This record gives sequence, C-alpha cells and structure tokens, in this order.
Amino acid sequence: MNGWIALVLIAGLTGFAFACAGAGRVLWSGVIAALLFGAGGYALQQHAGLSGSPARSDREPIVIDPTTTMLRGAMLGQFTGDGAYLIASDALMRSGSRRSGTKAVLLGLTRYPRSQTLWTGYGTALAQHDGTMSPAASFAFDQATRLAPEHPAPPYFRGLAYAETGDFGMARRYWLQALALCPREASYRRQIAVQLTTLDAAMMQ
Repeated sequence: MNGWIALVLIAGLTGFAFACAGAGRVLWSGVIAALLFGAGGYALQQHAGLSGSPARSDREPIVIDPTTTMLRGAMLGQFTGDGAYLIASDALMRSGSRRSGTKAVLLGLTRYPRSQTLWTGYGTALAQHDGTMSPAASFAFDQATRLAPEHPAPPYFRGLAYAETGDFGMARRYWLQALALCPREASYRRQIAVQLTTLDAAMMQ
C-alpha cells in the first residue's frame, strides 16, 4: 500500500474511534497531529510511495539505562495501564526496532489520549528514533506539559532527550524546570539535583 494512503487511513480511523468514544476534540486532534508530524518525518526520510531506506537504521539497539527506567517509574508510577505501553516500547527499542517502539507508545495514546505519561514517553521515543529533538518530539513533550503543567516529568525527560543528543544547554534549562517542580519530599528530587550538578561540571570542562 502506498505510504501516504496508509498514513491517511490511520489518521482517519484514529479520529473516528476517538469521536465514537466521546473523547474531547482537543485530545484526539492532538493524536492526529502527532500522526501528521510522523507523516512529515516519513516524507523527509523516506519519500513516501518510493522504495528506499530510512535515514537512520531501524535495527540499531537503544541502550536504556535501568536507572532512568526506575526514575520514570518513581515519577509517573509503575504497573499502570498506560505505563505498560512504555514497557513494551522499551523492549522493542532494546531489540533495535526503533519504529515499532515508537508505534507502541502511539498505540497507547489511542487508548489513553489524556495520559501525560504516554505523551512524555512518545516524545522520548521520537527523539530516540530521530536521533534529535525533532518537531514531532517537541510537540509530544508540549502535549505532556499542557496536560500536567505542574509535573516535573515532561521537562525532565525533555531535558534528558536534549542531553542524549549533546545539547547540554537545553538539557540544563529543562532540568532546572523539573527540579523547581519537584515536591521537596519526592524520592527522585535528589537524583535530578545530582544530575544537574554533574551536567554543570561537564559543561565547565
């Protein structure tokens, strides 16, 4: 099937399913927009409808730090319905299937469109897939922030995505935001503070 036709069908069916479920327009339109951002990346990387290879290998495994996974669980909860999609995505990323890992989170969003956990995870997955803070990844983190403006997870993981691409200045900016939003009694507050100190030391060298 032509790539563009497939993308349009997916977007249309997703919107129809959300409408039938009674989801608010802002929420389901956000997921549709995420699909369209993906379509833009598809066009740029693969020239939809033509044969060819993606710009990045889909078989290169992603190294997922267990400490980061534990921190995510502390911030967003573990063994939740929406969190299960992130666990599946992690497994796919580790196996080298970046595209499937990203799609796993998007699948979760069709069921939990109000999940800031999944929007945060989708931003992370897209940044890992694209190897940069792409417009699609930035959009996903923006959605997470809109849903939970006082939660430290969206800025923290956005900063982590920047750090992983070598943009330490932007990483520091978002980690400072995350630290400011952390409750003083939160178990993960100290870890974020230590990471900020380590980042500052690295930037001074």
